[in-house]
Amino acid sequence: MPYLPTTLRSYTLTGFVLLSLCLIGCEDKPKLDSPSQGRITIAADESYEPLTVEITRTYELLYPRTKFDLVFKPEREAIRLMLDDKARLCIVSRRLTANEQRSLDKVKVTGSATLLATDGVALITSKANTDSLMTMNELRGVFSKQISQWSQLKGGNQSGTITLVFDNPNSSNLDHVMQRFGLKNIDGLPIYTAKSNKGVIDYVRTHPTAMGFIGVNWISDGDGPVSAQLSKDIRVIGLSSKDSPQGRDDYHQPFQRDLALKLYPLWRDVYMVSREAHPGLGGGLTNYLVRDSGRLLVEKLGLWPRVPYNREVHLK
Repeated sequence: MPYLPTTLRSYTLTGFVLLSLCLIGCEDKPKLDSPSQGRITIAADESYEPLTVEITRTYELLYPRTKFDLVFKPEREAIRLMLDDKARLCIVSRRLTANEQRSLDKVKVTGSATLLATDGVALITSKANTDSLMTMNELRGVFSKQISQWSQLKGGNQSGTITLVFDNPNSSNLDHVMQRFGLKNIDGLPIYTAKSNKGVIDYVRTHPTAMGFIGVNWISDGDGPVSAQLSKDIRVIGLSSKDSPQGRDDYHQPFQRDLALKLYPLWRDVYMVSREAHPGLGGGLTNYLVRDSGRLLVEKLGLWPRVPYNREVHLK
């Protein structure tokens, strides 16, 4: 072995150590996810569970090297998980508030909110309840305690006290109704919390005097066996913005046509809110949902994509 001067041997040893440290550091550094591979967590409002499950399942089939861990919480908790970096994305009914955005600003994360679809809070009753139409003024009366009995509704045939059924006290469904009517509290109202949107459906089905509030995507997928099963033995109430409707055409339900035209009074938006700081899996899913194939999937689920699917017709 040729003799190396002490200085040269020292440089060689130093270079070897630095190279080893670099290689170790590179191995320890986690590999970033991309639109076609990786694993991330999505926190979604419970109202959007069917939507979230279907869009992520479809994306995983398209890109087998991807995996989404799904967490379903009340809206405020889902947003908090994203802000605390316990979820990359959240699927909710609103943009971040100024205070919530400041939480991201503190850690130098810009964040983004992409408008995906128009959704609706559906009012449901048991099929044993013969009342299926209501005005927004009457609904306001229920929440302001001016109306407490089904018989007080115009043309009402049902008797008994109206019980309002929500999934939980922090429900986005409840928040949306309260904001719509400018309510600050609901103390004293006959409200039952059923723990989940499915729980609301199950409770309403067996309690004729109950009025349930759910995200419509639980029952709007006409081809889905779960949606069909959940829709059994319940009615979807038609709502009218007019105080004195002249006929059934003045009432609207939270299904695609009335969501698209915003004729249904309790329509709301669906947002994908992200804290992703690189072109990763979250961005891949979001981009998929605002392109043609993703928009078609949203439409198939019974919601209205905010950028409608473009169906080309070729005339000869």
